[in-house]
Amino acid sequence: MSTDRPHSVSVAGVIVDDQGRALLIKRRDNGKWEPPGGVLEREETIPEALQREVLEETGIKIALPATLTGVYKNMTGLIVSLVFRCEAADGTPTTGDETRALRWATREEVTELADEAYAIRVLDALDAASPPAIRAHDGVKLV
Repeated sequence: MSTDRPHSVSVAGVIVDDQGRALLIKRRDNGKWEPPGGVLEREETIPEALQREVLEETGIKIALPATLTGVYKNMTGLIVSLVFRCEAADGTPTTGDETRALRWATREEVTELADEAYAIRVLDALDAASPPAIRAHDGVKLV
């Protein structure tokens, strides 16, 4: 049995509008542009966590089921992230406790705004990657 610390599991939702743009959030804690998401809570299912995190960070309720478009491992932070392409069901994009700003971004804007490790998640979701992409990164760059 390994004495290493365990991995955590997170979810992220890439909401795509009818113009093919993705909704990005600018996080309050680090100022980075990313898709909305966060760590699963102990008693939560994956869809429940996805819906909760997206709602908390954007004010938008997403339709379920969402489409899994990628699995990403942060090799440094030991976080496995499940990323889903989502459709907005209700609500208006609004900032909150964890979100400094929101922005609908084109593919080109995504690559300019987000670190490579997060931009690829959004691009995979925009492409509706099937089968889902499986990638590793160091928190910033793909490895």
